[in-house]
Amino acid sequence: MQRDPQRHHDGSAGDANYGVIGARYVDFRQPDPRIAALIEKALGDARTVLNVGAGAGSYEPTGRTVTAVEPSASMRNQRPAQLPPAIDAVAEDLPFPEDSFDASMSTFSVHQWKNLDAGLRELRRVTRGPVVIMSCEPSELDRFWLQYYCPEVLAVEADRYPPTQKIAAALGKHSQIVPVPIPLDCTDGFNEAYYGRPFMLLSPEARLACSAWSFVEKAVIQRFVQHLDYDLKSGRWDERFGHLRSQPLFLGSLKVIVGQR
Repeated sequence: MQRDPQRHHDGSAGDANYGVIGARYVDFRQPDPRIAALIEKALGDARTVLNVGAGAGSYEPTGRTVTAVEPSASMRNQRPAQLPPAIDAVAEDLPFPEDSFDASMSTFSVHQWKNLDAGLRELRRVTRGPVVIMSCEPSELDRFWLQYYCPEVLAVEADRYPPTQKIAAALGKHSQIVPVPIPLDCTDGFNEAYYGRPFMLLSPEARLACSAWSFVEKAVIQRFVQHLDYDLKSGRWDERFGHLRSQPLFLGSLKVIVGQR
């Protein structure tokens, strides 16, 4: 499906219209504490942290001084009152001097940037220490059962997510790519979080909290819903994937890239 990066209306910097799809984002995209712990570890002892593409504040660390940047008005308005207000800016043009922060971070955001290289250069420019990026490796998306039911959605994601090796290379020769195990009861509702709870993706609201679904034709989604619903009721999903219902962790495409100078 052709995507129009200019079709957003709420100040979003990326290709998704969060003025529409972000209305109930926080209902389904709550940070998972086990994933948050990995990000906290990667940030090290940084006291000042820049969060770019901060959205509604998921995974922002506590006990540190955080500066949030978010171009979508819809997402800025959903930030909890206890978090600092987000600055309206984009990754490619950060309004800060060089080496302003001990560390910087971005979670589920780099695929929305208009210019990945420019955004990563800006993060590196304003950051003295580690740059922590959480994203998905596009070549590993087909590990997820959704490939069987709606490959169109994963094709959209594969087209949008930059290779994690490219991100790591841009952040410095000492960068690391760390696989992130996804827990069965993950509270952050990205697609792979439902690896053992397939019924969740029958919910339009749950799908809407994953931006890739907004780029798929309605007929494709209707076919997906009918197919999955039938297979869940008939037991066919469980014949093929039922072991996932009790599998405590899933190693899919989710990664944390930690860039060091």
